[in-house]
Amino acid sequence: MSESDSKGTTSADFGVEDTAVSAGNPDLSPLEGGRWRPVSPDELLRKNAPEPEESDASKEPAVPLERRQALEQRLKSNPTDLDGFLELAAIYRTEQRPLEAKRLLKQAAQVFPDNEDVRFQLEDAILARSRQQLQEVHDLAQRLNSPEADREFERARSDWACRRIEVCQARLLRDPSQVALRLALAEAKFDAELFEDAYSDAEALLENDELFAAARMIRARSLIARGDDLGAMKELRGVAMRRAVPAPASHQIASLKMLCELAERHELDATLQHYQELLTRAEAAISS
Repeated sequence: MSESDSKGTTSADFGVEDTAVSAGNPDLSPLEGGRWRPVSPDELLRKNAPEPEESDASKEPAVPLERRQALEQRLKSNPTDLDGFLELAAIYRTEQRPLEAKRLLKQAAQVFPDNEDVRFQLEDAILARSRQQLQEVHDLAQRLNSPEADREFERARSDWACRRIEVCQARLLRDPSQVALRLALAEAKFDAELFEDAYSDAEALLENDELFAAARMIRARSLIARGDDLGAMKELRGVAMRRAVPAPASHQIASLKMLCELAERHELDATLQHYQELLTRAEAAISS
């Protein structure tokens, strides 16, 4: 689907991983087809649709048509008006028009190449447009149910992963302290099927007490994708059985479920029983 196809299908929310689909809602995050607003590192990591949550952008008042038209005309005669660029881009965001914002902010970036506000908003518009295309193509593929539509959907999935990689790399280059973006980058590389890169990128986070569990899960999934189930089990045990700083309960349970699947696949009966017992205890602990 080309960028000129800014109209088209209606939106319905869905998760990127395993193409899991759930009901759409206008109050989801911009990465899930909802209201467009600046994207946080945590949202870059989210691929499965969560429960709908209210977005601050959904509360933004409608901008009078006359104001948007006045800004569009003003920028034609004064293409160095930074405030005008930013205000018009914000209006496009409230109107859910990332394609127009992307074009506008690219123009602004040519005039103000070192302006961080322009750069950041352009990156958000690029992400929002890619996610919008992914959703549009998904809806089309669901209706047509054809090999051609499925191929177009896979191309849109690949573009979504590539845009996330580009934005994460650019923001990390400008500010290497944004550690959470390193996890987002590894996730995006996994989605782009760059499994070796995803595995390597996640290694830098293994000593981070907040991110180590998610990093090991990425490494495990990357090893599974490369056919190294036993290596993946080692990574998963590092999540499920870490003692010094235990992983969050959700990660423990997810890793134990994966360990059970791998043990069953390789007919490791005693090991499977051990992991099943640990899983039962972990699930009981979280429900008590």
